[in-house]
Amino acid sequence: MQISDQKNKTQKGGVRGLKTLIAAALLIALSMTLKRFSITAGPFRFSLENLPLLLSGIMLGPAVGFVCGVAADILGCFISGFTIIPIITLGAAVIGCVPGIVYGRCLKNRPTLRIVAAVGLAHLIGSVIIKSIGLHLAYGSPWTMLALRVPLYIITGAVEAYIIYLLMKNKAFVRRIEDMRK
Repeated sequence: MQISDQKNKTQKGGVRGLKTLIAAALLIALSMTLKRFSITAGPFRFSLENLPLLLSGIMLGPAVGFVCGVAADILGCFISGFTIIPIITLGAAVIGCVPGIVYGRCLKNRPTLRIVAAVGLAHLIGSVIIKSIGLHLAYGSPWTMLALRVPLYIITGAVEAYIIYLLMKNKAFVRRIEDMRK
């Protein structure tokens, strides 16, 4: 009896691991795809490429979100022919990781505020602070130009938070997330 119970636990863990791997791969692919559908205005680019990374942290946890951010950035660089800049890759990893921490541990009784906090902190730390430092160090971008990233990510974050809010209102979507976590 004990051997079959242990075998069941291993099989369930393996299935959960496989579901997580597949979901993470799909979110990475979606991030890279959304990057191609961006709106560029001068030096600024509006894109929802971070939405799947935010979702990876919320749905699959901070560790998987971190890995999704790293993988999406590195694979995106390979496909686009860009040089990998480790600090910018770290920013992408933070965008995947922070929502998992915030959404998983904070404001559980306030779901809307929880989503806003998760997305807002992810963009503040990952996009506005870390990636801006990376752009300054790698390309010499002036700080005054980088300061304009703040309103860009306020708008981007608001759109992404609203999309995540709509997804979390969908009972079928939430059930699938819960099934994946079991």
